[in-house]
Amino acid sequence: MLSLGAAAQAAESSTASRFRDPEDGWFDASKFLDSASGFLPLAMPITEPAVGYGAAGAVMFIDRDVRGQAGGFTRPNITMLGGLRTENGTQGLFATHLGTWRDDSIRTIAVLADMDINLDYFGLGGGRNPADAGLGYSISARGGLLGGNFRLGTSPAWAGLRYTQVQTGVSLLAANPGLPGILPGDTAEQRIVALTPSFTLDTRDNFFTPTRGWYVDASVLLARESLGSDRSFERMALTVIHFRPVSRDLFLGVRGSARSSSDNTPFFLRPYVGLRGVQAMRYQGEDAGEVEAELRWEVHPRFSVVGFGGVGTARGSGGGARDRDRSVTAGGVGVRYLLARKHGLHMGLDVAAGPDKPAIYLVLGSAWVRP
Repeated sequence: MLSLGAAAQAAESSTASRFRDPEDGWFDASKFLDSASGFLPLAMPITEPAVGYGAAGAVMFIDRDVRGQAGGFTRPNITMLGGLRTENGTQGLFATHLGTWRDDSIRTIAVLADMDINLDYFGLGGGRNPADAGLGYSISARGGLLGGNFRLGTSPAWAGLRYTQVQTGVSLLAANPGLPGILPGDTAEQRIVALTPSFTLDTRDNFFTPTRGWYVDASVLLARESLGSDRSFERMALTVIHFRPVSRDLFLGVRGSARSSSDNTPFFLRPYVGLRGVQAMRYQGEDAGEVEAELRWEVHPRFSVVGFGGVGTARGSGGGARDRDRSVTAGGVGVRYLLARKHGLHMGLDVAAGPDKPAIYLVLGSAWVRP
């Protein structure tokens, strides 16, 4: 029989081995994530200028050793539970599940959320100057999303459909000073119900941190009164992402996105420029889009440095001084650590600057992770 001291030493050694890669001896979470109780606790600082400083806490469960039709790596099953709070009073709880079924021929997504978010509205096309304060508003949103993508034969193409139902309520913190885009019913409590058909082409070699392949997604959100929505409107989106190795240690990623919305879209759902270093929801328009590139240099099998930059545009339809096109640029640098080699999961921090305040982003996987 083992003595108590020997048993404790054996248990400590076993625990340590679960977080050490036998190939290189570095800290690695692959074995722990592959265990029956494996989960990744996340404590993420929030530095997004749109909501102020804060933190998000979550636990993420990653299912072990998911294989696709060809025996290659595919999207694992992922469950995440968490909450967040920031200094401007934004807070919420959320739960997400990504499922992979029938030899990776069906992929599902389910999301539940209860959020209270405080933001600023600057008009369509970034109508106010960067130094101007926006129109403050609070939005409560409670609801969820359920959807599935279905592989077309054995190809990397997918047809998808999602159902969304959200109850929203908006309150303006001041009288509307004539900013374009706020419709009479936008501030009333309303239910938004929509179907979103989509087409996706996905040849990425890894879900978390791809090094090669394409991701192309086209979708149309159709909110309809016939589905139970309080208003009908549309949002169209196209995203194209490409990854490729430049050399053995250099990996290039390029992303382009374009989004458009119909006339009856609530102002808080208008498209906006989404770039690291640009305040979220700051540059909104009837149409918006951006192009961003990222270069990751693997300076060590476990460590990488990244550099990134991009340009985005938000467009309004009018010709007034407060309703015009607005283009912005942003960029920055970051670091990554290979947290789980088996899953290809990198984790790190990005520091980005643009026309507004600099921001720090915690990145789990790629900055462009798509479900």
